[in-house]
Amino acid sequence: MLLLAAAVVAVLAWKTVNSAAVIPGKATEVRDLTVPQGASLRAVLRELQQQQLIGDARYLEWYLRFREPGKAAVAPGIKAGHYRIAPGQQPLTILRQLVEGRIVLEHITIVEGWTFAQMRGALLRKTGLATVTRNLSDTQIMAELGAPDLPAEGRFAPDTYAFAPGTTTDMQILRLAFDAQQRTLRKAWDSRQPDLPFASAAEALALASIVEKETGLASERARVAGVYINRLRKGMRLQSDPTVIYGIGPRYDGNIRKRDLLADNPYNTYTRTGLPPTPIALPGHDAIVATLNPEKTDALFFVAIGDGSGGHYFSATFAEHNRALQRYLGRLRGDLPTGAPTVARPAESATGTR
Repeated sequence: MLLLAAAVVAVLAWKTVNSAAVIPGKATEVRDLTVPQGASLRAVLRELQQQQLIGDARYLEWYLRFREPGKAAVAPGIKAGHYRIAPGQQPLTILRQLVEGRIVLEHITIVEGWTFAQMRGALLRKTGLATVTRNLSDTQIMAELGAPDLPAEGRFAPDTYAFAPGTTTDMQILRLAFDAQQRTLRKAWDSRQPDLPFASAAEALALASIVEKETGLASERARVAGVYINRLRKGMRLQSDPTVIYGIGPRYDGNIRKRDLLADNPYNTYTRTGLPPTPIALPGHDAIVATLNPEKTDALFFVAIGDGSGGHYFSATFAEHNRALQRYLGRLRGDLPTGAPTVARPAESATGTR
C-alpha cells in the first residue's frame, strides 16, 4: 500500500511539474522581457511568472532540472537581450525563443550628409544603445577602430543599422559603419574612371562629401561630380558653400556672409584652390560611386532650380550662368510670374560668383 501510495503521489507530482511546461500563463497581452547577461535560470523563470507568461516558475524549474541535468544554475543556453513575447504560448515554446535568441531589434538611421558630430549625437541619444564612447575624442574612436591616422569625418557609411537593445554598444555600430564605408570606398576606387584628378581614395572621399551635400536628386550626382572634376582639372576654386559652413563650425547661424567667404581657413574653397583637407560630411554609397565615375560634361557652373525638385541648371560658361542667376534674382524680386522658368539661388558650390 505504501508503495502504491508513493507511486500515485509520484505520478501526480510529475503531472503537476509536467503541466508547468505546457500550460500557458494567464497573460493576455504581449509582454516585453529583458534578459541580462549571465542571468540564472531561476531569475528568468521568476520574471516570466511575474509577467504571467508561465504558471509556476518553481515547477517549471524542476521540470527543466529533471529533463536537463547539469543545467540547474545557469539558464540553458538562454541568450541575453530584449524579447517581445506573445501571450498564450506554452512555457517551453517561450524558452525556445529565449534559447534561439529571437530578440527584438531596434534600428538607428545615420543620414547621408550628416557630419560625424551629428552621427555621434544620434548614437548618444538612441534609447537602448549602450554608450561607451561618450568621453572619447574622435581621434580615440578612430584608434579603437584600428585607424588612428585617419580623420573620422566621412569615414562612416550612412545607413540604417539594427541592434539588440541593452547589449549593443555605440562603438559596435561605429565599427559596422566604418567597415561598410571602407568596403564601399575600396570597391569604388578599384573601379574608378581613369585619369581622375585624385592622388588617393581619401581625396575622392573628400569630394564625394561635397557632392553629397550639393545634390538633392540622385540622378544629378554624377553630373555634379563632373562639374567639380572639370574645375579641379582647370585649377579653378570649387567655391563650395558647404565647405565654408563646415569651416565656420558651431558658429554657423544659417547664413553665410561676405566676411565668411573671405575668411581664409583650410575648408574655405572660396579662398583656396583644391580639395578641403578632409571630408565635410558622411557621403553615401551613391555619392562615392558618382564621384569616381563622374558624368562627362562641359559644365563648370550650376545653380538650383526653384521648383522644389532639388534639381539644378548647369552652365558651361560664366555668361550663361550669370543669366540663370539673374533670372533667379528676378524671381526673388517678384519680377517673374508664377510658373515661369527660374533658378534658385546659386548652388552652394561651383557657382563662380556670389
